[in-house]
Amino acid sequence: MAFITALVKVRSANLTEITTAFTGKAKSASKYKRIQRFFRSFEFDFSQISKLIVQFLPESENWILSMDRTNWKLGKLNINILVVGIVYKSIAFPIVWISLSKQGNSNTAERINIMNRFIDIFSIAKINCLTADREFIGQLWFAYLLENLIHFRIRIRDNFQVTNARGQFVSVKTLFRDLKPGKYKILRGRRSVLGHRLFVIGSLAPDGEYLIVVTAKDPQHAIEDYLQRWGIETLFGCLKSRGFRFESTHMTKADRIDKLVALLAITFCWCHLTGQWRHAHKPIKIKKHGRKEKSLFRYGLDFLREVLLNLPERSREFKNIIRILFKAFTIPNYTNMLDVK
Repeated sequence: MAFITALVKVRSANLTEITTAFTGKAKSASKYKRIQRFFRSFEFDFSQISKLIVQFLPESENWILSMDRTNWKLGKLNINILVVGIVYKSIAFPIVWISLSKQGNSNTAERINIMNRFIDIFSIAKINCLTADREFIGQLWFAYLLENLIHFRIRIRDNFQVTNARGQFVSVKTLFRDLKPGKYKILRGRRSVLGHRLFVIGSLAPDGEYLIVVTAKDPQHAIEDYLQRWGIETLFGCLKSRGFRFESTHMTKADRIDKLVALLAITFCWCHLTGQWRHAHKPIKIKKHGRKEKSLFRYGLDFLREVLLNLPERSREFKNIIRILFKAFTIPNYTNMLDVK
């Protein structure tokens, strides 16, 4: 709990900054070593953490999943993390993740690995559909999804080769030349895409950009479902520039980065839950353009920071918030976790 509250206070995943928010008489160097020992030696049960995070979400028969990567460079090293999240109210809650320890796109084996982890924890039955951007295509990858009956909505590039009505391979955007901005079209029948028979659906944005999605079923809902994918981009913004500055960490070892993601995920959930609770009591202001002044996440983060940085005067508010947190987590005995030192 000490690490999570410190993370909220400093809004940074940099361990040096986090040590400044640890209370106690120990010197900063001792606190820093304590954190290092924690990440080096403490074993995480990532399956239990995934189940813990799901408790923040309302009961649902199945979920829309979003898969994507977040990456940055630390000197010459590449930090590259593949994440699958559950999309809820336009934001993705991180459920499973793996550090790729390399530069560039994920490969089929890595995608299958992370999906199998999700399935082992929750089962295929919990998947409404998987959404993903243009990076996440491939013949073997599509074969895995189809063989395992994983419903998907995946975007392809507008110059991708698919078959036309006569079975000839053409650039897919030529099949949507008659589209008007703001409209969408489902190509008649299934088309050959990377050796698989799939429905192809396209729409055209006002700026002239095509959004073309492939799926194996229910093509009429493909575009609407795919747009839920953007929830994971919102999540990455919360973990990085708009929240905890994840890219400020100096960690490079994959196992420790995975542990840090787990703590960031729990902290993100706490902030989002606090924002929901706060919004119910004091609604977020609506701007002239009709959108909220702040996201629920940022509303909760700002309130939590304000409380934690003034804890002696606001201890009652903190206890209310912490009770909400552990009620969501359904932890039977959490009184010993209320220590924020």
